Amino acid sequence: MGTYDAIVVGCGISGAATAYHLRREGLQRVLVIEKGPGPACGPTGHSAGVVRMHYSHPILVRMAMESREMFAAMPDMLGRDGGFRPTGWWLAVGDNMIAQVRANLEMQRTEGLVTELLGPESLADRSPWLNPEGVAGLLFEPGSGYADPVQTTEAFADAFAREGGEIRFRTPCRALVRREDRIVGVLLDEGPVHAGVVVNAAGPWARALAASAGIDVQLRAVREQDAIWEVRAGRPMPECSFSTTIEAAYCRPLGNGRFILGLGFPKPYHDVDPNNYKTTIDDDILSLSFEKNAARLPNLNGARLVGSYASLYDVSVDFYPYAGPRAGLAGYADCSGGSGHGFKIAPAITRHLARWITTGKTTPEFAGLGHDRIAAGALFAGLGGNRG
Repeated sequence: MGTYDAIVVGCGISGAATAYHLRREGLQRVLVIEKGPGPACGPTGHSAGVVRMHYSHPILVRMAMESREMFAAMPDMLGRDGGFRPTGWWLAVGDNMIAQVRANLEMQRTEGLVTELLGPESLADRSPWLNPEGVAGLLFEPGSGYADPVQTTEAFADAFAREGGEIRFRTPCRALVRREDRIVGVLLDEGPVHAGVVVNAAGPWARALAASAGIDVQLRAVREQDAIWEVRAGRPMPECSFSTTIEAAYCRPLGNGRFILGLGFPKPYHDVDPNNYKTTIDDDILSLSFEKNAARLPNLNGARLVGSYASLYDVSVDFYPYAGPRAGLAGYADCSGGSGHGFKIAPAITRHLARWITTGKTTPEFAGLGHDRIAAGALFAGLGGNRG
């Protein structure tokens, strides 16, 4: 079956971008295996695609800023547009979180992030579409925006293939192949395929894949539900993505008066079998996500439901991703646990992961994203959930 320098399992945004960066870092024989028919055919394809940089820890601020630059540079970097639109990003904050947001802004500005926080006196002029009741501050990131998750993943996969990489679609990975304290390859239906390193970028399936070789990945597969609504003509709405910590909801424009509406953290997470779960939205979630968004964006009232769906999040123990090798286990690296914000940070996370894999070195800050942080008791804490 041959031997590869690296095998990447999964062709969502994390897998496709990791493979691309591994080739750019000099690995000659890199294989991506994906059980589905094409790139982003799993949870990545249902991502809202919001691109923002507001995080509570410097490492993810840096990863988000670096990723944002890659989103903007994709036509030159990858030869294909990923659908990035730098329209900005709004975050409405109540009294209970305004102090932490201000502390975050101070840290973010030292990292070079351009951001501003509007007080209640500025809301009418800057955000006439907003219900200002209870808003202690409205944060704005002018460089943020949104991208097309399928286009972005296809751009990475296509560039990887042009660089000489190999992708096999409709190819399930049945197990990892382990010899003592080393992962030496993967088991496919036709037999084992060997590699110097295997990157587990299988998203919600990463836990089961790792378990096939006796590796523990502390990961949950949970349902995430969104709906698409069309607003009545002539009703002002934000032209960029909008989130509110007050109602715990978000809204992302799709164009032509249509918006993705969803629930933000905190919200109930229901663990499911990623191979057997309901892919349609629950009626109560459909109603609740609309009501929460409409409470802050009243021009949504009277909107027409266009579509809805349920997909999956792969959620880590602290809502920060797992990226990196494991102590005491050669030939293996995690790249999972996106926890609902994996898309927006994946371009940079995977670049640094590829450098770690190929050089054996990384920064102490990036090493903190490894799964080994759990055993070390070095979990992240921030605004809560995938708000960072």
